Formats: sequence, structure tokens, C-alpha cells
Amino acid sequence: MVNFILSKVGLQGILYILVSHVCIKIFNCKTSFFSRLDHALYEVHNFKETLVTFAAMSVLVQITIKPAQQKDTDFILKSSLFKAKLRSADISDWRIRKRSIDARKASIKLNLQIEFWLLGETRTQPQSFIPQEVHSKPEIAIIGAGPAGLYAALRAIEAGLKPIVFERGKDVRARRRDLAAINKEQTVNPESNYCFGEGGAGTYSDGKLYTRSKKRGNVLKALEWFVHFGASEDILVEAHPHIGTNKLPAIITAMREAILEAGGEVHFNAKLTDIQIKDNAIKALKINDNSWKPFENVVLATGHSARDIFYLLHSKGVYLEAKAFALGVRVEHPQHLIDKIQYHGDVENPYLPPASYSLVEQIDGMGVYSFCMCPGGIIAPCATSQEEVVTNGWSPSKRNNPYANSGIVVSVEPKDLPNYTPHDPFVCLDFQKKVERDCWEVAGKTQQVPAQRMIDFIEKKTSKDFPKTSYQPGIVSVDLNSVLPPMISKRLRKAFSVYGKKMKGYYTNEAVLHAPESRTSSPISIPRNLQTLEHVNVKGLYPCGEGAGYAGGIISAAIDGINCVDAISAKLSNS
Repeated sequence: MVNFILSKVGLQGILYILVSHVCIKIFNCKTSFFSRLDHALYEVHNFKETLVTFAAMSVLVQITIKPAQQKDTDFILKSSLFKAKLRSADISDWRIRKRSIDARKASIKLNLQIEFWLLGETRTQPQSFIPQEVHSKPEIAIIGAGPAGLYAALRAIEAGLKPIVFERGKDVRARRRDLAAINKEQTVNPESNYCFGEGGAGTYSDGKLYTRSKKRGNVLKALEWFVHFGASEDILVEAHPHIGTNKLPAIITAMREAILEAGGEVHFNAKLTDIQIKDNAIKALKINDNSWKPFENVVLATGHSARDIFYLLHSKGVYLEAKAFALGVRVEHPQHLIDKIQYHGDVENPYLPPASYSLVEQIDGMGVYSFCMCPGGIIAPCATSQEEVVTNGWSPSKRNNPYANSGIVVSVEPKDLPNYTPHDPFVCLDFQKKVERDCWEVAGKTQQVPAQRMIDFIEKKTSKDFPKTSYQPGIVSVDLNSVLPPMISKRLRKAFSVYGKKMKGYYTNEAVLHAPESRTSSPISIPRNLQTLEHVNVKGLYPCGEGAGYAGGIISAAIDGINCVDAISAKLSNS
């Protein structure tokens, strides 16, 4: 360890820092010489402690390698030791901390961040889930068993609180029958579908774990809990972590079992149908219109598609606000075409994963961007009632389907809408519902969706035929310009033309647009106090996750669930 410090700052550097540090402290001290000497010796001790702390920290180094070298751990170790100016004898352990692909140039590289622990140091341990026994502990209600609700329940158990989870849908395995019915029979169960049920929308719609919400909470902890319950440790390393729809059900089941084992409760087919508010505070809940259940702390984590909850809250005088969201289409390309574009023609490289993309452009004052891009993926029917159609995308863990799909959506502000009325919380929701119903009607009033080839859409021509699609219920040829609102279709046409210049080959009639992509985020916000996280005028009600407008994906929703329970725990501790 001493050799390492000397190699970094040198003996003179250490002495200079030490003397400077001590002298500053001595000459700023207005006591006797001996007192100052004692003070100086104390500061020397403090500096030594600081030096040890510095040495005890892990060392990070960045290296760049070729894709073919990613499995060569000897090469990676030697390269990173050389970059860090360390010897193998200096370290006790190491790992790849982060990995990302740099495909900006024809010579594709992998960027690695390597972490070393020096001799005498202990490797950082993951933040595992640490349960308590909560059978007889104070109870909190959690409405919804999506990522926000599940993580809220897990955090409650850590905090010594008993979570009572009410989920309107079915358990993760029973949901499969209802998903099959949507795809094969085009029948939508309004309580059990791609959006409702254990695990929420994320369980059967991909499992992307990437988030930009670094300031909202502990992202690493949320990821490490996924690993604790069965996810691959690769999600801790990849720049854009992904679990896959095929692997998520077992992980969600493990989370539920941990909740039950600790003494929590999870109830399925349990829909919130009424709330009791007295003196601006939550008092009780009705589930499935049965008798009142008393609760003074309720985490409302119902997801962005639980429209009945918005109407229920509004009828009880709970303040809501219209919220910006985004709406557009889901576009599907052949995956080999996206690989060719993104990897500069290197489509046969066995060391590269199916390529993804991210696009954004300002068009006539509104943002138009790619959303939930799914390489090697499938487009899924995500309606939550029979008389609407909704698309979304997902990928299996291997991302090995022959299609690449992504939402391409237009940002929508409440004031931009033709039906805008100030103080109407439902203005964006009404707009969203109308588009979904219009698309349902023009496609034949089934779960088939209206579709159009990309260039045909730009040229406003109905497509004569289609390549094979991953959307199982089927597609119907429609000029989407006639069904999408003009403010959306006009910007999409311009955006696709611009994207074709950014990604040569993207603008093609091999691409098929499926409409609509409309459930990007909640069109309504349930405002809460920034400090207590309670609703602004209802004590004990904690709006949480995507449905309340405080998350935009699995990880940010999970973090918000943790934050809401921490707020409840702090309140109970101070009461």
C-alpha cells in the first residue's frame, strides 16, 4: 500500500502536503507553543488517517478493447494494471465495473471501467436485501404490485413495517393465460393484461433497467436487489442493463415469496374501489367493494394505465394535474438492417449484440424521440380495455428475434392539445383515449392495429402489402395520417426524414409503423409534498411511481417505492 502511495505522489509530495497541512493549522492557532505543538501532532495523526482512507479506496481505471477481447480476462487485467501503473502484487481483487459499446466509428470498441482493491482492502459487498420479521409490526397498504409496489414492500420489511399489497391483477404465472387470449383470441381482460398483474407492465414488456434518474435515489441498490432475487450480475456492469421478459417472472416470484416469508401480505384480484378521507387524511380503503379496511399510510403505486384510480381520486376531491406525455407509433425494422447501420456493415461479428439506437429531434417546437427501443424484440398488444388498441415492445434476454422495434413519439404538453381547458386534469388522458379508440375503430374493432410502411406514411399512401410483423394479433393497412392527430402525424413525417439522414438506411419501406404508441408515461400527475412525499392535501396518501408521474421505467419506479416507504418510516419514527 505504501509503495502504491509513493508511486502516485512521491515522498516529496507526501512531505510537502504533510508540512503544509500542519503549518496551516499551527499558525491559525492562537494558543501557546506547546498547545500548538500538541495540536500539530494531532493534525499529523489526522493526516495519517486521511492518508489511510485515501489508500483504502478502490482504484478505477478506464480502458478500451476490441469486442473480440471481451472474454480474455488475462488481457483485460494486464491492460488495466498497466494503465493504472499497478502491479498484480499490489492488488487483492478486481472486477469489470462498467461496460459499454462505442460504435461511433467503423472500428468498434468496448469501453471498460475496471475497479481494483489494493492489498489489505476488502472488496465492496453488494447491498443485499436484509429482511426483518414483520408479522406483528405496524401495517402499511401498498396498492399495486409493479416495481414501485414490490420495492416499497421489500423496503417496508427492511424497515420493520408490515406491507399489505393489493394487486388488481393476477399473479405472474396466471397472467400468461390472459396474455395468450389477447394475442390469439383478441380478448382483453381489463384486470389482467400486459399492464395489470404481478410485476406490472415491466414484467412482460421487456425488463429494461436503464435510468437517467441518478438523483432520485440509490440506483445501484435497486439493481443489486434484482441480482439478490435472481438476475444476472451482468446488469451491474452493462451501461444499458436488461433482464428480458422471459427471465423476469421468476425474479418477481422470488420477491413475492420474500415478502410473504417475512410476514407481509400479497393479495391478487384485489382492486382498490373506494377510499375514505377524513380531515384531509386517509382513513380506510375498500377492496373489491367489500368492507372498509383501516389504513393510515397508503402507497399508491398503480401504474400509468389505472385510469379508474384517477377518476376515483378526482371524485373524492383529491387534487390532480394534467401532465405532459408522449404519443406516436411503434416502428419495426429488420434487426439485420439496424445492425448494418449501427455497426458500419459489420453484421457478422459474433462478439457484438443486436444493435440498438437512440434518436431525438426538435420538430416544430416539440421533441420527437425514440422510446423503449427493443433490439431483437417483439411488438405486443397492451390495451387495458376491449375498445382500444395500444402497442408496446419487449425483448427476450438473448434479444434473438429477427426484428428491431422502437416507439417514435411526439412530446405533448397539455396546452398544445386542441381540447385544452385550464385546470382540467383529464385533458391529456382524454386525448390519449381518443387516439387509442380511433385506431381500434379503423383497424376493425379487434386487437389488430392500423399500420403503414414508413415511406408510404411520408407520402400519404396506403400500403399495398407488408413484410412479416412480430405483432401477433395482426395489422391492417391504413393511412395513419388519417387517424393520428395532425399535430402528431406532421411531426412524425418530418422526424423520419431527419432520422434517415442521421442513420443511413433507417428511412425505408422495409420499416412498418404500428399505431398507436401511447402509454409512454402517465398523462396525469398526482402532486405530492417534496419533503414528506405525501399528497399535497391528503395526509397518509403517498402517490408513487409511474402512475403518479414520479418515475419513467422499472428502476426509477423501484427507487420511488423505496423513497415513499422511507418517508413513512421517518414519519412514524418522529410521531
